[in-house]
Amino acid sequence: MNASHTRHDAANARQMPVKGRPLAAILIITGGLVALVLAMAAAVAIGAADIRLSTVWDALFRFDPELSSHHVVRDLRVPRALGSALVGAGFAVAGAMMQGMTRNPLADSGLLGLNAGSGLMLAVCFAFFPQTPYILMMVYSFLGAALGAGLVFGIGSMARSGMTPVRLTLAGAAVSALLTAVSEGIALMFRVGQDLAFWYAGGAAGITWQQISVLWPWIGASLIAALLLSRSITVLSLGEDVAAGLGLRTGWVKTAGMIVVLVLAGASMSAVGSIAFIGLMVPHVARFLVGVDYRWIIPSSAVLGSLFMVLADIGARSVNPPYETPAGALISLVGAPFFLWLARRKGRQSG
Repeated sequence: MNASHTRHDAANARQMPVKGRPLAAILIITGGLVALVLAMAAAVAIGAADIRLSTVWDALFRFDPELSSHHVVRDLRVPRALGSALVGAGFAVAGAMMQGMTRNPLADSGLLGLNAGSGLMLAVCFAFFPQTPYILMMVYSFLGAALGAGLVFGIGSMARSGMTPVRLTLAGAAVSALLTAVSEGIALMFRVGQDLAFWYAGGAAGITWQQISVLWPWIGASLIAALLLSRSITVLSLGEDVAAGLGLRTGWVKTAGMIVVLVLAGASMSAVGSIAFIGLMVPHVARFLVGVDYRWIIPSSAVLGSLFMVLADIGARSVNPPYETPAGALISLVGAPFFLWLARRKGRQSG
């Protein structure tokens, strides 16, 4: 009976076109890139000391080492804006891939244990290896994200009825609480609470050119890999049985996809800390705008995620100048109500 249903679903999937809106996607990507460039220009100009755009232009193309404003632009604000764009794309695409692979609309690196696992390993790094170079801290972040994801998916799949979106989200909450508690215990015992508090607050204030030089190859390569996997993720999002019936090697796609997710989320978290909800909200907005084809969802999510993170970073500097509000807190103010609305909506649909 199950086999006949699988064949029937696969036949329907061959006949059923995956709904996508290529024209809308092209407009979103093009318009988003233009808006991103403008937002990054504003991010470089706005801060504790506002700098004119003409000064920004001079600092980039006619640099004068005698002017402090040129150093502020080149050494502080440009890497901050570039880093915000990179990690915004990383978080958003990681969330889109997780939602597609697990068919869980609530999937996000912050909700499924990746952030908490990364925080635990960084706490270990701060406590026992304080002189660790950034590239190794990124590796610690990858390992921690893998630990958190492994625990969440392991616990979520233990029930007889299998892994459901609600069960996966509950497992993520439990594992995140446990790993966060262990991280805070390490922070208190070894007096690294200030370093860890900065990581938990989340923000792009500390991004340097050295970090950018490490970040962009990892995130860039992972975004390309995500695009290459996008068609397979579209098929996988139809259901694992249907995907297998269509000849997709689901185990390989899930493994490759999870590696890409861990690299994107781990690299992003190592740079800006524990920022949640970007990977939850942005893919839903992209899906609403461009349809359910991941060949368009993933690039649209990358552009919209970059734009959202840059705007959040501008907001962090503008809410209470000259002091900074953590960008992670601002994003949570939007993300938490969105999560509650989405959870209630999905609960009604399943009911």
